[in-house]
Amino acid sequence: MSRTAHETPEWEIAPVASTSLNRGPDGRMALTLQITRHEKPVATAPLRLTVAEAERVHTALCHALDQEPVPDNAPPCRKAIQYPGGRQRF
Repeated sequence: MSRTAHETPEWEIAPVASTSLNRGPDGRMALTLQITRHEKPVATAPLRLTVAEAERVHTALCHALDQEPVPDNAPPCRKAIQYPGGRQRF
């Protein structure tokens, strides 16, 4: 059975918008995720990452966002930096 663009997924996992990334006493970072089924909350769970794992996720997201326009409310790491010689880097 294939899904159409109008159907909602049976299961979805997404960051909880009202929480931020926390660092635990062991140095790992934890991002709270909301698990839903048929758009109804089922549970929340922390995604715990080591610094190395967080760096890999950060790198993957940077590459994925590279061609996307930068919104006005983007964090500083998404804003272009003008370097001497006219080069732009992110």
